Amino acid sequence: MDQAQLLYGALVALMAGSLLAYVLLLAWTPPPLYELPPEKNYRSPKDPSTLHPLPSVHDPASVDLSIVVPAYNEVQRLPSMLASTFDHLASFPRRTVELLIVDDGSSDDTTRVALEHAAKAHPTADVRVVQLERNRGKGGAVRHGMLHARGRRLLMADADGASRFADVELLLSALDALSPDDTTGDAPGIAIGSRAHLVGTEAVVKRSLLRNFLMYGLHTVLRIVGVGHVRDTQCGFKLFSRGAARALFPRQHLATWIFDVELLLLAKALRIPVVEVPVGWHEVAGSKLSVVRDSLQMLRDLLVLRANQLLGRWGAQEKVKVD
Repeated sequence: MDQAQLLYGALVALMAGSLLAYVLLLAWTPPPLYELPPEKNYRSPKDPSTLHPLPSVHDPASVDLSIVVPAYNEVQRLPSMLASTFDHLASFPRRTVELLIVDDGSSDDTTRVALEHAAKAHPTADVRVVQLERNRGKGGAVRHGMLHARGRRLLMADADGASRFADVELLLSALDALSPDDTTGDAPGIAIGSRAHLVGTEAVVKRSLLRNFLMYGLHTVLRIVGVGHVRDTQCGFKLFSRGAARALFPRQHLATWIFDVELLLLAKALRIPVVEVPVGWHEVAGSKLSVVRDSLQMLRDLLVLRANQLLGRWGAQEKVKVD
């Protein structure tokens, strides 16, 4: 076999491998995220039988802070999280706040419990509950809530209450420091809760092997894909300005656990400033992560994410559709 034949064979193999990789990318790329008509409405504890239309994040802000809580089968953990949230907010009576709970297609009574608990324990609070028709994944639930929030600042907070809610004040201060003259929330900025300072402490050493395994493995991969500048991408306690939410969430494609990384990569591409803020955190029983399944899914989603961005299919260049 001469050199020309070897070169031709190598070229054919390269083309076949590239074609196979592209076919796999198309097969693994999730379909666009969408909203069904009933999901564009919410229920209020004050009138749970009536559906009200949700606003858009592209509208002007009408409250100081929106708290978006993704909830999937959270009957047991949600009431405690709500109690700690409203206990803290009671110290700031002049701050206007909405709590937007997004039931991510739960198979239990998450929506009923959320409405009943809010009506009994926090009757004056501005609570809205949205019920998705089917389970989309945490990222899909967060995206849905953010696209319909009214706040000048928009906080993502996990339903398990693992992050100390009082530390929202630290996030608010950090975000204000990024744009001290911004009174509307239009200036893009993100303040993310970080547990990096807890590595080596009792909070991490004594937490489950599952979470520690995911943490160290994920951090290694993230350095490779370009998010090594952020020490903790996965803490479920992130604060966005309204301008950042408008720029990021319409461009989000992933609804799975790794959606945080997509948002941070988008923020990097759009030059939106991100500041990490140490927050208090403790593990709460009832995690829905599966160490084998979710580790493999995270790895696959990271590959799909970076491939689509490098090929220009996803990313900062996408036009934002304003509803």
